[in-house]
Amino acid sequence: MADLSIDFVGIKSPNPFWLASAPPTDKAVNVLRAFEAGWGGVVWKTLGEDPPVVNVHGPRYSALLSPDRQVMGFNNIELISDRPLATNLREIREVKRAFPDRAMVVSLMVPCEEASWKAILPQVEDTGADGIELNFGCPHGMSERGMGAAVGQVPEYIQMVTEWCKHYSKLPVIVKLTPNITDVRYPARAAKKGGADAVSLINTINSIMGVDPRTLTMVPSTGGKGSHGGYCGPAVRPIALNMVAEIARDPETAGIPISGIGGIGTWRDALDFLALGAGSVQVCTAAMVYGFKIVQDMSSGLSNYMDDMGIASVAELTGRAVPTVSDWRFLNLNHISKAVIDTDKCIECGRCHVVCEDTSHQAITATKDGQRHFEVKEEDCVGCNLCVSVCPVDDCITLRDLAPGEIDLRTGQPVSAQPLNWTAHPNNPMRVGA
Repeated sequence: MADLSIDFVGIKSPNPFWLASAPPTDKAVNVLRAFEAGWGGVVWKTLGEDPPVVNVHGPRYSALLSPDRQVMGFNNIELISDRPLATNLREIREVKRAFPDRAMVVSLMVPCEEASWKAILPQVEDTGADGIELNFGCPHGMSERGMGAAVGQVPEYIQMVTEWCKHYSKLPVIVKLTPNITDVRYPARAAKKGGADAVSLINTINSIMGVDPRTLTMVPSTGGKGSHGGYCGPAVRPIALNMVAEIARDPETAGIPISGIGGIGTWRDALDFLALGAGSVQVCTAAMVYGFKIVQDMSSGLSNYMDDMGIASVAELTGRAVPTVSDWRFLNLNHISKAVIDTDKCIECGRCHVVCEDTSHQAITATKDGQRHFEVKEEDCVGCNLCVSVCPVDDCITLRDLAPGEIDLRTGQPVSAQPLNWTAHPNNPMRVGA
């Protein structure tokens, strides 16, 4: 049976599934229930200085729903913990004593002043916590006060605060990065330069969910006004995966441990993050939508997959897909694929024909011998994958790779066995050797 236990920068947990710093980790009653359900660890909801912040007493959350009311995106305007620091510290200590085998990481956010970090770090360390996560990602409320994303968007600040934390604490330091930035590699590099033991990402994305068509008021609103919030959930997962992979393959940050966050709701989602470089994964939205026991499906699903694949440990899985991620310029332009429709599975809905005819390459028929019939015209197909993406039947449409020497009916030329990328392509005026 696969071993799901992990050792993440010296922080051990029985599985890689941690609850992210968010409302589900705000107090002992929640965290105890989560650990009883089987979560491997938590990142306690972000602590700050006293007096505590004050949250709005109105709508803090809103959701982007699919037509069948599945939560695709989730927005929040909640701030960091609004409970006294002493209360949080006491409960962290109690929970860690009750579950010593689970990872207990504490998220922190205080003013960008050395004295503030120097004061709070020993208090957290005294709880018996396993590590700290520096919240440099919160995009609303706290950023206006010079914290959160206001720090995470300035690499020099990231490096400076990380250095303070490494100086004043013996605990592993995880730097949580904001996605509200042009290139995530620069803050990741700054965290590494500051001595960070790991990074976690992504935090939430700046967002506004919409407008009430009756009142033309932003929604959700409190007293007639609203504020941009942080966007998370399944819709942000591709963005998060790209950022995780960029850090994992960047020569300056490759090898730094990563805790992956962003729209993880199943074992399959977690697999993507792990294979692209994460050593642990953090979950929030899925727990808020389905409850804590969802971790049981995640754990069993990942374990079954690893058994089927002969993968013995999470560490063995971490980063396996990173070498397959490349810049576009290095892709093989001599590779040729063609779409193939399985007529036995086809329900003749016609979606593939409509989208290919209207927006792509007019490479799918609609009729044959006067009858409704959908078939790929290889002489026009460029293998773009659009038909595969819109087909409602699993594996009804697939892509077939042409073998070297096989004739591409679109060009009339045989497929070359020699790879050729843009750096050396004849059409590139700056090609190598030009």
